[in-house]
Amino acid sequence: MSSKAESDNSNQSGSAKTLDGLKWCLVVIIVGVGVYGNHYFAKYYEQFLLYRVLGLLVLALFAGFVAFSTEKGSRFWTLLKDAKAEIRKVVWPTRQETTQTTLIVVAAVLLVGLFLWGLDSLLSWIVNSLIG
Repeated sequence: MSSKAESDNSNQSGSAKTLDGLKWCLVVIIVGVGVYGNHYFAKYYEQFLLYRVLGLLVLALFAGFVAFSTEKGSRFWTLLKDAKAEIRKVVWPTRQETTQTTLIVVAAVLLVGLFLWGLDSLLSWIVNSLIG
């Protein structure tokens, strides 16, 4: 009995994978139509920029809708929602903390830069003294 249920699940996932594959093919076709249409109308109808942009936006929204209806698309949407929730949990530094940290980094970079400049000058002077 369980092997029959497993085979039914594998058939369903196989048909779902086929459907997802067809959806991704549709997305590629929609993007291709958008690229070709934009190129064609840019070449022959230069004055219709607004219509080209609106057409590309509509095609992009439709392609996005189709892509998000796939299994990978829904997992990506879930990832985006989870990332948004995690960003809300972050404790961001105050303006004063950010300014102080930035000033510390700038001071450290200047000190290391001056040290390396001095070391380079010293080594350059030593090499020039030895070589002549």
